[in-house]
Amino acid sequence: MGIRTTAIFPEDYLAISISKQQLSVMQAGVCVGSYPVSTAKKGAGQLQGSGCTPTGWHKIRAKIGQNAPLCSVFVGRRTTGEIYTSQLAAQYPQRDWILTRILWLGGLEPHKNRYGEVDTTWRYIYIHGSPDHLLQGTPESHGCIRMKNADIAALFEQVTTQTKVLIHH
Repeated sequence: MGIRTTAIFPEDYLAISISKQQLSVMQAGVCVGSYPVSTAKKGAGQLQGSGCTPTGWHKIRAKIGQNAPLCSVFVGRRTTGEIYTSQLAAQYPQRDWILTRILWLGGLEPHKNRYGEVDTTWRYIYIHGSPDHLLQGTPESHGCIRMKNADIAALFEQVTTQTKVLIHH
């Protein structure tokens, strides 16, 4: 399935392709930039606890981490004061690293990605920074959309809390 050039929402939006592992910045139906991403290792899916990346239309409901240094570590959407390093990674090998910035998504499609057990917001699905070496062009996340740290910092400055996001196969 390709990116639709006439979107449901006429505003500019972000398009995330699960098959291409790519986030595209769309303006007036034209891709004006793209970034590599990593979506869920378990594929696409909507259900709470599935570990899958939800599909469909979303919006950015919150931007978290303004002015935080690159590679700042977040837990529960709060900075820990730590900066990611290989030594820190070795100290906490099981951590799911959320770094630099967080774009918290909210679903816009009732009973697909909004409300009940399919609610993207309450599944805590983000677009966020990740250790750069973990982005190998393959799905590896627990449901979120992972990006390189410089990329998420740049994207963070380009979007608002109402920017639409289409996640598709």
